[in-house]
Amino acid sequence: MFGKPSRTGRTLQYVALAGYLIFLGFPLIWLLSTAFKPPRELVRLHPTLIPTNPTLQNFVQAFTEQELGRAALNSLQVSLASAVLTVLVAMPASYALARFRSKLGTVALGWVLLSQLFPFVLLIIPIFLVLRQVGLANTHAGLVLIYVVWALPFALWMLQGFVRNIPRELEEAASVDGATRAQVLRRVVFPLLAPGLVATALFSFISAWNEFFFALVLIKTPELATLPVALARFVGIEGTARLGPLAAGSLLATLPSLIFFAFMQRRLSSGSLAGAVKG
Repeated sequence: MFGKPSRTGRTLQYVALAGYLIFLGFPLIWLLSTAFKPPRELVRLHPTLIPTNPTLQNFVQAFTEQELGRAALNSLQVSLASAVLTVLVAMPASYALARFRSKLGTVALGWVLLSQLFPFVLLIIPIFLVLRQVGLANTHAGLVLIYVVWALPFALWMLQGFVRNIPRELEEAASVDGATRAQVLRRVVFPLLAPGLVATALFSFISAWNEFFFALVLIKTPELATLPVALARFVGIEGTARLGPLAAGSLLATLPSLIFFAFMQRRLSSGSLAGAVKG
């Protein structure tokens, strides 16, 4: 048995935790600072963290020049649709993988995970040709389809782990009480699977919200562009970036993910099984 940590050990833990938080938070703080700086402060030889003359002009330029509002709405629609469809497909499939174990299921899960190793560049041309043949190129529907297929392997792997943690005794007890398989899934399994479903939805939403490469290749109409593609337009042909508007747009692009996570994080608690099975 390990004893309680000493006061020095606890202090070192807090110091390490504070350093890690600073390491994670400093880029966001610097992004916030850059978004409010006027052009002259951005080219200073010795930049400061706090803007000397803060301005909102960068935000105005970000919205008026590249129509970030429309791009954000496009990203929101695509990300929400991708998250919902990924959860709906992964939910029954992960249950089957976890409860009905077989060599075929093991091979299928291994192949699903192996598919994540394929590089984007290797797949983008075949994907584009297939989508063009079925009329889904340059559409949000085609982009959602790609995002769902790309998120499913990790979603299946993650959800089947949650399913395996649900005691079989709960399902057997419901079956003894006369519940059908569909009723067991709807009334017992899926409610207890809520933390896993929320985690899967968060992963799918954030992945689709931040994705750039597929959106750049598949979407050609400016009015259909997603937010990462619109932000890339602040970088010129020669690689010169307009730091002020780019920082302002990037700052606004992080807000939906943070809001979505804050709204959903209460359901991430894995304590919903507490007391479900008596010892």
